[in-house]
Amino acid sequence: MALTRPLLKLIIILSLCVTAFAQQNKLNDARRAQLESAVTKFMAESSAPGVSVAVVEGGEYVWSEGFGMADLENFVPATPQTLYRLASISKPLSATGAMELWERGKLDLDAPVQKYCPAFPQKPSPITTREVLGHLGGIRHYKSESQDDPEIGNTKHFDDPIAAGLDFFKSDPLVATPGTKFSYSTQGFTLVGCVMQGASSQKYVDYMRENVFVPSGMNDTRVDDRFAIIPRRTRFYHKDDSGHVVNADFLDSSYKIPGGGWLSSADDMARFEVAMLHDRLVKPATRDLMWTAQTLANGSKSVYALGWGTGNKLGAFNVGHSGGQQGTSTYFMIVPERKDAIVVLANMDDVDSSALGLELMKIVLAKQ
Repeated sequence: MALTRPLLKLIIILSLCVTAFAQQNKLNDARRAQLESAVTKFMAESSAPGVSVAVVEGGEYVWSEGFGMADLENFVPATPQTLYRLASISKPLSATGAMELWERGKLDLDAPVQKYCPAFPQKPSPITTREVLGHLGGIRHYKSESQDDPEIGNTKHFDDPIAAGLDFFKSDPLVATPGTKFSYSTQGFTLVGCVMQGASSQKYVDYMRENVFVPSGMNDTRVDDRFAIIPRRTRFYHKDDSGHVVNADFLDSSYKIPGGGWLSSADDMARFEVAMLHDRLVKPATRDLMWTAQTLANGSKSVYALGWGTGNKLGAFNVGHSGGQQGTSTYFMIVPERKDAIVVLANMDDVDSSALGLELMKIVLAKQ
């Protein structure tokens, strides 16, 4: 039975009163109340069943909380440890792993990708890892934005995610000459994963676990494997045309793990932000390079760096990413100068988690 809007509001209220779970609580009551109010307003307006958020201030993980339900059918509350599909905020994680390899001298960002990924065929123009990380490689995105597209709504499981993912697009023509045009591509990050495997002599998933997740303390982050029993994994929801909350369309994301196939929590993503801000993963110079917007062949500037979005929202330079796919909407942002950061994870697609993230960051930046 579809969930009606009044019932959803009741669930949100009950969950806030009874089951809201705070992992970190180093904020004063007034500011915490502001943050909670922004989340509850977002949930009431969007009908998102569950949301988990986290805040980093001055490089310290200071607050997190779960709101609403991770599982409506079984009345399981969302917590900071609830695991959500990250969707495209998987890309900055992968980019961090790639830049570690560059920093160690194992990956030449400007060499043709075939040096590390010979399974990707030669194209009329050479493509570099730097270009692919910046969505300047000319590699297509999905063939369409329709959920009926067998690619965007893939239901087949692949045990070799990199090889299978490449098969989706490697023979297709480029959409632009490399370096000349920003063309966002989740598929391109599968190529990044292949490059990382060649450069590291490790499977992409193993490399990420050992070199990004473990050093960050991201102990619960893992591949979104639909066959595995994964504790604390949320259910995935969608709001239909009549406004009812229903289960989201089925998705097996095993073909696009580097660009959109990880599961994580607000807790773990906040730990990643802290690790980045304290230079635990890459050196400051490497981090600055990764966070520098790319330049196109005609000299114009992109708003995208190497796997990270950049901007000047709220009057301060920021980096981060948004994500969305079946049953999820995600956003995280870091303001490096202030060492402040936020995380927003929601278990429903087609809601604007970035709007909530910006509202939370306004509150964070306004602190005395």
